[in-house]
Amino acid sequence: MDFKRKLHASTAKNNSLLCVGLDPDSAKLPATLTGADNLYQFNKAIIDATNDLVCAYKPNSAFYEAAGEQGIKQLQKTCAYIREHHPDIPILLDFKRADIGNTNAYYAQFAFDYLGVDAITINPYMGREANEPFLGYADKGIVVLCRTSNSGAGEFQDLEVEGKKLYQIVAEHVAREWNDNQNCLLVIGAPYPEELANIRSVVGEDMTFLVPGVGSQGGSLEPTLTAGLTQAGGGLIINSSREVIFASDGTDFAEVARQKAMALKEEINKYR
Repeated sequence: MDFKRKLHASTAKNNSLLCVGLDPDSAKLPATLTGADNLYQFNKAIIDATNDLVCAYKPNSAFYEAAGEQGIKQLQKTCAYIREHHPDIPILLDFKRADIGNTNAYYAQFAFDYLGVDAITINPYMGREANEPFLGYADKGIVVLCRTSNSGAGEFQDLEVEGKKLYQIVAEHVAREWNDNQNCLLVIGAPYPEELANIRSVVGEDMTFLVPGVGSQGGSLEPTLTAGLTQAGGGLIINSSREVIFASDGTDFAEVARQKAMALKEEINKYR
């Protein structure tokens, strides 16, 4: 099943637009989780506690790469666990890669062939030609950075080119020039609901947005959903990482993560 259909199915099955980020910061793990596979054990507990509440999981590769070979193995084990036990839930790898086409081909192999993820984030800065190795995976989701959630995003993304801001031009190019396989999505940060509404008006209702930045980065759910939802009540993947997975640092971390995820899901659904 391709990413788009898989995401639609998981959203419908769990009645959820919530994506949980699997970002196991080793400095924040519960003290009881020790040993060589502590990242994986943490992830497994979070997945077991939340799999009926989410539309997707989003591991960020940085947290695993920092742990070297053992970290990469735990990322692979995490992806394999989701595919085996919850094959209906898509895995979106937060990767943000950007390089020349030859190099991107190997990034794509790592993500799609070795890890077996369903979607990845990429950086558009080098243009379509360089990103063809990603875009060519027609059954995978290619999530393009557009208007990101960090406070300094406007340094480049708000620059004006012939009367349009750069993020608007990125959105237009992705929607009209890159999306031949209908597998492109955009990253739009929750702290910027006006920009979110603008981009929705530009690209229409057929494109899904990955929306980080709710909570810890200042984004609020109601304006985000009002700005970005399609008429059918979808079109958004609302990501939460730290607020869910580190809601408790005690032995009850998975139970508390479930409570937090359930509350977020219910709040999101109030505005759909």
